[in-house]
Amino acid sequence: MPEQSKPILSVKNMSVQFPTLSGVVTAVNNVSFDVGREKVGIIGESGSGKSTTGRAIMRLQPATAHVIADEMRFEDVDLLTASESEMRAIRGRRISMILQDPKYSLNPVMTVGEQIAETVILHERLGRRAARERTLAMLERVNIRDPQRVFNLYPHEVSGGMGQRIMISMMLISSPSLIIADEPTSALDVTVRQQVLSILDDLIRERNIGLIFISHDLNLVKSFCDRVIIMYAGRIVETIEASKLDQATHPYTCGLLEALPSLDRPRDRLETLKRQASWAEA
Repeated sequence: MPEQSKPILSVKNMSVQFPTLSGVVTAVNNVSFDVGREKVGIIGESGSGKSTTGRAIMRLQPATAHVIADEMRFEDVDLLTASESEMRAIRGRRISMILQDPKYSLNPVMTVGEQIAETVILHERLGRRAARERTLAMLERVNIRDPQRVFNLYPHEVSGGMGQRIMISMMLISSPSLIIADEPTSALDVTVRQQVLSILDDLIRERNIGLIFISHDLNLVKSFCDRVIIMYAGRIVETIEASKLDQATHPYTCGLLEALPSLDRPRDRLETLKRQASWAEA
């Protein structure tokens, strides 16, 4: 198999369970997928298990959660058996996660420059001067004007679009092999969203890395990703090339597509998704 097509991440029959007062809840149920140096979208309704899947890969679940799988391998690391100290070395350096809203992801009492520089100081043991220069270069790379000024700003002093660019800088500064982006543009307006996605796309192509892009937006995933994984009730119901999303065959995917408004096919009334119990069954 060519190096380019080898998977960075392999997940086989992974389930995530949470104990509750009324019994064990299975939030993710026997999902299997590979991710190479490509952009893979995961879509589905709220509660379908998208974000739980991403956090399980990072081992960021609560202590009470139970993650089981036949295999969870990232490059040369068995994520099922890796110690917490090994995971700390992986998070941020080899696998990075971009969260939905930078207001809740950034430390409010540290300048954004300090937070980005902290990543390379921690993982690469750079001195503060070298880390600052690398941070300024990264801020410039994500099209932030006047990086020197932005370096000294606090999170509440930046806009949503700039905050998301700062998050991208922080996650990419250590050159990870895989990025997990959980609804990274949902809080942005359309124009700013396209700018942020263009920056993210350029960086992924330049560095030849993998991306898991978690989203509710079918049109966005179709235009931005290479492949799409569709989840329903904790299960993967279909995997398809993004460019062929309109040719999906599973009734859940077809129902989601039919519920979307379209300028090409204007309709007086959109279709309502009619769920079937069999979709959630093995």
